[in-house]
Amino acid sequence: MAVYDVNPEKLIHKVAEELQKEDLVQPPEWAIFVKTGMHKERQPTQDNWWYIRAASILRKIYKNGPIGVSKLRVVYGGKKNRGVRPEKFFPASGNILRKILQQLEKAGLAKQAEKGAHKGRIVTGKGHAILENSATAIMKEEGVVIQAKPKVEAKPKKTVKKKAAKKTVKKVAKKAEPEKKVEEKPAEKKTEEKKTEEKPAEKKAEEKPVEKAPEKTDIPKPEEKDGKQ
Repeated sequence: MAVYDVNPEKLIHKVAEELQKEDLVQPPEWAIFVKTGMHKERQPTQDNWWYIRAASILRKIYKNGPIGVSKLRVVYGGKKNRGVRPEKFFPASGNILRKILQQLEKAGLAKQAEKGAHKGRIVTGKGHAILENSATAIMKEEGVVIQAKPKVEAKPKKTVKKKAAKKTVKKVAKKAEPEKKVEEKPAEKKTEEKKTEEKPAEKKAEEKPVEKAPEKTDIPKPEEKDGKQ
């Protein structure tokens, strides 16, 4: 796509030379007297302006096609100087644009097409070749080289292997989960059994009678015998 890598002005002049050399477009007799639109004050000063306008339209069709006369009138229109009054936009001459489109279509550089809601002209293979060849010629003159983009290799096999590995890991994890749960349940039961075993021991300890200390009894003291009998 060298058309987008070149200065548009240089490309248009190069394509205009090709159109004039191969006699693909011919200006009418009234082309030297007419203005290109209401917004212009006088006619074009260039002798080959018809070829330049045809080359510019061919580039516009290549970029924005399908495109028709109404859209091109807006593209090539402009504001008119009205003195003290504010400027006003006026579209370009539709007759000139229509004649050029007809000549491009007759030369095999453009054709009618319809894409969805858009109708108009698009560039043919011949018109595309003229634009590309002119662009490459300009790039060679300027010494510009376009580097080719490296090709990206697809890797479908590796992606499939990774997905399969992930699935196997998930299956192994799912199988391992119930085993862990089964092992944990008996452990819980054992702890509950220990608790139940400990409870009766505590009850037994509580049921043992508490040994009371022997009560002290008052032992009668022997009567003291008098010395006298």
